[in-house]
Order: sequence, then C-alpha cells, then structure tokens
Amino acid sequence: MSREKKTTAAALGRDWAPQGADERAFRDGLAGRPSHHRLLERAEIDALERNGNRADRWDRVLVSQPFDPALVRNCEFHGLVRIGRLAPGVLERDGLSVPVGLTASRIAACDLGDGVAVHNVGHLSRCRIGDGAIVQNVGELLATGEGTFGQGAVLELGNENGRRAVAAFDGMLPADAHLAARWPDDEALQARLREPAGRREVCAVVGPGAMVRNCRTIRDAILGPHAIVRGADRLENVTIASTAEQPALVGEGADLSDGVASPGCRIIQGVKAERFALGENVSLLRGARVAHVAVGDNSTIACCEVLHSLLLPAHEQHHNNSFLIAATVLGQSNIAAGATLGSNHNSRAPDGELLAGRGFWPGLCVSVKHCCRFASYVLLAKGDYPAELDVPLPFSLLSNNASADRLELMPAYWWMYNMYALARNAWKYAARDRRVEKRQHIETDPLAPDTAEEIFAAMALLEKWIGAAAARAAGRNVQGASDAALAEEGRKLLAADPAAAEKLDVLADGVENSRRAVVVLKAARAHAAYRQMLHHYAMKNLLAWMADNPRARLSDMTSALAGARQTRWVNLGGQLLTEPDADSLRADLGAG
Repeated sequence: MSREKKTTAAALGRDWAPQGADERAFRDGLAGRPSHHRLLERAEIDALERNGNRADRWDRVLVSQPFDPALVRNCEFHGLVRIGRLAPGVLERDGLSVPVGLTASRIAACDLGDGVAVHNVGHLSRCRIGDGAIVQNVGELLATGEGTFGQGAVLELGNENGRRAVAAFDGMLPADAHLAARWPDDEALQARLREPAGRREVCAVVGPGAMVRNCRTIRDAILGPHAIVRGADRLENVTIASTAEQPALVGEGADLSDGVASPGCRIIQGVKAERFALGENVSLLRGARVAHVAVGDNSTIACCEVLHSLLLPAHEQHHNNSFLIAATVLGQSNIAAGATLGSNHNSRAPDGELLAGRGFWPGLCVSVKHCCRFASYVLLAKGDYPAELDVPLPFSLLSNNASADRLELMPAYWWMYNMYALARNAWKYAARDRRVEKRQHIETDPLAPDTAEEIFAAMALLEKWIGAAAARAAGRNVQGASDAALAEEGRKLLAADPAAAEKLDVLADGVENSRRAVVVLKAARAHAAYRQMLHHYAMKNLLAWMADNPRARLSDMTSALAGARQTRWVNLGGQLLTEPDADSLRADLGAG
C-alpha cells in the first residue's frame, strides 16, 4: 500500500509551534534565548536573487546583524527561516577548512546560528543549527514531526521475550537500565523510570560547533555540541549527546536508529545499531551489529553481534565473530574471538537468560547455552559447554574435558596462577575511565564487597564438597548426610590435614544441568587461596582507613568500623550497594 501523500508547497516550510502559538516566541523558547533577527532590506533581497537564491516569501527569511548576502548562493528558502550573524570567515574542524555561508541548499523552516557553514544540503527542514556548526554534503537532514529522537525507544534487555523491556532516554545511566531490567514487576519504579523517556523535541538539532558532512540521511536526530558525523549512511530517531570535553564521533557507514548515546561515544566503520542506549565513552567499531542493547561506560564492541543484552561498564568485546544474546554481564568483562554465548533456545520460547558477574571471561570459541549464571571473574577455557551452568565460585577456571566426559572446575585460579592479571585489572579499568563528570561510582577493584561475599559462599561450598569426598573415600553413604554435617567434616579435614584433603576426588553438585561429573581441581589449595584473598582484602582496607585517619588509635578504628556485616550486595550499573540500600532506593524512586 502506497504511503504517498500530496500537499501544498507551503507544507515545505510548516511551522514548529502548536496551532495557535506564536512561532517566533516558540522557537526562542527552544533556543533558550531571545532572537535579534530582522527583515531583509530591499537591496539585500536583490543581491540574494542575483546570487541564484529564491524564497516563497522573502519576508519570512529573517537575518541578524551583520549579514553579508554575498555568502548566500544558490539556495531556496521555505517557511520561516532565521539566519544568525553571517560574516566572512572559515571554520576549521576535523582536519577540514570550510567557509562560513550558505550554498546550494534547500532550507525549510530552520533556525541557523551565528557563523554557520551549510553547503550542498539536499533538504534541510525543521532543524536548529547551532553557532559555528558545519553541515556539508548531506542528502537530507530533517525532522518529520513524528519522531521521538530515540527517547522512549523500547530495549528488550536480558531476554528476548520483552519481559525486561526498558525505555531509553537521553542521559540514562547504566544503573537506570539495570534497575528497570532487574525489577520488571515493580510497577511504581517502572513508571518513574519511564518519565524521562516521555520528553520530546519538535525539531532536529545540530549543536554548536558540531560538524555533519558526507552523510546520506539524517532524520529526527539530535546531535550534541561539537559532535562529528562524517560519512554516516543513516541516522534516524537518535540522540547523540556530545560536549567540548567529550565530543561524539559517528563515522563511515554507520546506520543508527532508535537509540541514545552519551558523550564521548565513537560509532564508526560500518556499525549497524538499532534500539540502543550507550553510556559515556562507548566505542562501536568495525562492523559491529547491535540491537536491543544497553552498554555501560568505557566499553568497546567491535567485529561482533550483540543482541538483547545489558552490559555494565568496561565491557570488552572487540575480537572477530563473537556472538552474545539475551545476557546481563556485570562489567569488566572480555569476550574472546569466536565465542557464542546464549546461542540456543532450550525450549520453544525465547525465554533463556545468561547472567555473568564482574570480570566474566569466556575464552576462544567458547559456546555456552541458556540458561547460565556465573560468579565474578570466571574464566571459561575453549570448548563447547553443552548444558546449563551455575558456577557460584568466583575467580575460577572452568574447562570442558570432552575426552573424559566431565566438567572441571578450578576455584581461585586467578589468585593461584594469574595474580598479575588481577593486579592489572585493579588499575587498568580506573585508568581507562575517561568520563569527565563521574555521575556514578563504578567499582573496578576485583576484591570488593561483592566478590568478598562470593568468596565466603565459595569456601562454604568447598568445605561441603570436601566433606562429601572424604565420606565417600571412607566408604560412607553421603545421601542422607546434611549439608552442615558434611561442611563440618570438610572444615576439620582442611584444618587437620590439608594434604589429605588435596588428594580427594572432590565433586561439585548443582554446577551443570547434566548427569556427568563436575570435578573440582585442587580444592584444598583453592580453599586456602580464598582465605588469603580475604586476608589481603581486609588488610588493604584497614591500611587505607589508617592512611585516611593517621591520628586515629586502634580503639577509634574498632569503633568506626563496628557494625553488622553486610552479606548481600547488589551491583547497580557498576556501583555496589547493599541489598537493603538498593531496596530503599527502589522504594524512594517509586514513591517519587
């Protein structure tokens, strides 16, 4: 069915303001300042016409002082067009020098700022161009009157069935997306988080100092100050925030629709993105394909496909041919080449999910199916993992031993064999944080309250599994034994004879949804390593407190640090909160 519609020529320059409102006052309100435009003089109109310009009505073309008509050539004007100060000059940006002026462009119902350069634009309509902006060699740049500029774009995160849908909005923090996706049944919270997404613009915007050149189609887009858009194929229904300190870059071949990007983002080299929300300093590169994705600050996605995923800050996925779908990854992760994560539905419904803690690291060509859950800093060795996984032990190495038909789990692997990587991670993510204004604290230390509590839980599991292994070695039936009794036996053996505990065949239960064995390697050594990690974490924090309070006495420290231990922590967009604080935050947001 054809959507072709015929109308009058006057529709080319239709007003922005609602019916009955004053158009000039309405535009001044959008600009945030009063205008100082004037009507053209007769001599200026004659000069413009000699230069090949034409207009529906010259009394609807307003200019500012100074105005040099020699800088306007071969343009046509429709509707109310307001032009800022126009004097000879050259704008230099992104290695290019462009003369100030308007040439070879159709301009309809636009506000042009001071000292702009608009050259060879096929159709510029319902647009506000900021001071000193450059728009050159663009097929069309317009607002349709029906776009949302990416505000309220529905992102189906963490699950393909839309149950965790989030409404994107300009300025969205990773914590906002995480709150909305994590508690979909909290109706009051969901209503509050949808409020910012209800904001709407009526015109396209190219911010002050921005540059747009060599682009085919830009519709219903807001491009922030100092943004650079060069060689993009299509931008539709998007907001690209940008600042002088953190300019955004959208480059060659980019095709973007229905999304918002925060300052400092780079989207270049043939990226295809739809329904997205990008945090600050996110890079989408080299043909990446993303859809229904929220990406946290300081992340990189390249050469891969990511769908229906919530990725918290410092996510790295820049190697060839990886695939990630229906996942929530809690940040500081690294996805290797060829990894396919969440690649199969295990039922007829697309309802599978993958949840991975901080520091998730699947190795080369790893294949993981839904549904899976991983503790922090789990490293997966190369292999095809055929069943659902629930790995509660942090800093572990997981291996699929296909020849022996068993799964092998080495707890505390990072501490025992890759401590350099842990130390490097402790500073590299902080060093790579390029945010100018840190609106949210992001925890980057591998040893933090969340991982410390995971270590406590992992030690308890190891004690139970070692106790069960000791009982089996003694010929006793462990089926009727309680978890507490097995854990007590494991603790006693670890304390009395760790060498004997190390020789046991320790099996883990509940880690893989299959009938094959899950073997725990070096269980006793891992238990000791976990204890070392907790000691290191505790001493590091005590020393930090003492450095901050050099005059304090021991009694002062014990008094200041007294209180109940917080055992449940929530990672909200990279920031750690106790579970009671997170619940209180949700309640406060829902109550308004």
